[in-house]
Amino acid sequence: MAKTRKYLKRTVAVSAAALAAFALQPAASAGAAEAPADKGGVDTKIVGGTPAEEGEYPFMVRLSMGCGGSIYAPDLILTAAHCVDGSGPDDSITVTAGVNDLNDSNAITAKSTEVTVAPGYNGQGKDWALIKIDKELDLPTLNIAQDDSFNEGDFEIAGWGADSEGGSQQQKLLKATVPFVDDATCGSAYGSSFIPEEEICAGLVGEGGVDACQGDSGGPMFRKDDNDAWVQVGIVSWGQGCARPDYPGVYTEVGAFAGDIEEAAAGLSS
Repeated sequence: MAKTRKYLKRTVAVSAAALAAFALQPAASAGAAEAPADKGGVDTKIVGGTPAEEGEYPFMVRLSMGCGGSIYAPDLILTAAHCVDGSGPDDSITVTAGVNDLNDSNAITAKSTEVTVAPGYNGQGKDWALIKIDKELDLPTLNIAQDDSFNEGDFEIAGWGADSEGGSQQQKLLKATVPFVDDATCGSAYGSSFIPEEEICAGLVGEGGVDACQGDSGGPMFRKDDNDAWVQVGIVSWGQGCARPDYPGVYTEVGAFAGDIEEAAAGLSS
């Protein structure tokens, strides 16, 4: 049966206080971590998660259109392509960082100045984008995987998205652990909509209950490297519903685009 994929709807850039209020609106109005283009019926909050400790993931950011992101460089945010409106000058996005609680008065905010979307992005695969902001954030950055060597084991996910399918956005950051799902299993669930060369899957197949969901789009999926440092392996992209037993979450495979991301970052920094 054909699927229709809904795009994340943009919202007007707002202040940190307004963003906190926005984050508590129903997920349907905030936009979903849904598959771009033709992969639809897809949602991606943290379902089955627990509250993150303050400062546990200092590289996490919330974007004013209702997506997540990670601090790639002090003045660059890595997120999903389907969260933004394409490449070029853009001062409409507010970035909130440095806190778990979006209502925290210690929140740091910045404004976008320019966006670069993955070359060739057409709504299917290649779901990454970089946002340049108007000041440097004095917060830790999140290194990205350079290849597929981290595509195994358990991953961490975090976000302010809905905590159940069709649920409400969250004021406080939630986290969860999801295991790697091999390409064959993911392909069995999604057929040709899944692009193994560009995407990676994670979740509790056959069990469900833990997943990203509406409002988590663009946020990182990450794990520790041999030096006990966090490294980003995926970007929350899409999935069928949230935490359904037979449908793992689908993430942009960061290692497949490391060179392109680095080139785009260099262009935004020049």
